[in-house]
Amino acid sequence: MPRNSRQKLKLLYLKEYLLANTDENHAVTVSDMKNYLESCGIPAERKSLYDDIDTLRESGLDIVSEKRDRNVWYHVVSREFELSELKLLVDAVLGSRFITERKSAELIRKLESLCSRFDAYALDRQLTVAGRIKSMNESIYYNVDKIHTAIRDNTRITFRYFDYNVRKERVYRHGGALYEVSPFALCWDDENYYLVAYDGAHGEIRHYRVDKMSELEETDKCREGEAAFEKVDVSAYSRKVFSMFGGESVRVRLEFADTLAGVVLDRFGKDVFLTPSEDGTFSFETEIVVSPQFYGWLFSFGKDARILRPQSVKDGFAQYLKQTAELYE
Repeated sequence: MPRNSRQKLKLLYLKEYLLANTDENHAVTVSDMKNYLESCGIPAERKSLYDDIDTLRESGLDIVSEKRDRNVWYHVVSREFELSELKLLVDAVLGSRFITERKSAELIRKLESLCSRFDAYALDRQLTVAGRIKSMNESIYYNVDKIHTAIRDNTRITFRYFDYNVRKERVYRHGGALYEVSPFALCWDDENYYLVAYDGAHGEIRHYRVDKMSELEETDKCREGEAAFEKVDVSAYSRKVFSMFGGESVRVRLEFADTLAGVVLDRFGKDVFLTPSEDGTFSFETEIVVSPQFYGWLFSFGKDARILRPQSVKDGFAQYLKQTAELYE
């Protein structure tokens, strides 16, 4: 590349150098900048570098200078993302089960590019010390993108749906037949992404785990089921469907010990009306999709939680407890 062309890149190289090598605790001198640019094949005069620094400041880069040890030191003190915000994003990536290990590392590398190399080391340390169970399906990111596109385009999608067997092999449901549904929303529950969609073949709203979809494609068919979806409150839907397992939706009254008020509010939201009692308990009513997952969740609280009504749900819970106890006889 001719010299004058390299000179045109000088501001870009200088900006990248300052962003990568300086922060609130690390600074560089004009001599450091000059040496770096020359190592990149870009001659630089000290006087022109002062002008370049002023230009970068005028463009919005927050460069601070301070004099010490007979030198003037320069560093970038504020960025688009603060280190604490990047750490929060890294924690979110690491804590997301649906993001595979490979994709987690890739995303964190991209986040590291938004801070200095010194702060990037701190983010990288978070990556190496964290150990979480991760999804095995790399296609989830493309699935999410295709679902969003289909929702925007008002079209149906097709996919194959699978589970894993004990040999960690995919076992496709319905003999590998294609599902065709009308997508309406994506929601997050129990550390997994779920698609809420209208199943025209059964005439009802259903949900599907996105990381268990394969060969997902958008069709040219218009969505159906708008009227059914308008009746669905997606946030309430995910609250009442435990771990997104299907079942009958029933109005249930539950009683919990006062010490579990926070647990109940975390699960059902702050809009639920809690009725306190003088015996150190409170009760409330809510819509629940009754399933073994709901019974298991309730059982985890032992004597501090119980079903008050209806009787059918109480009987179902008693049967669940009996069957569980029989496993240990």
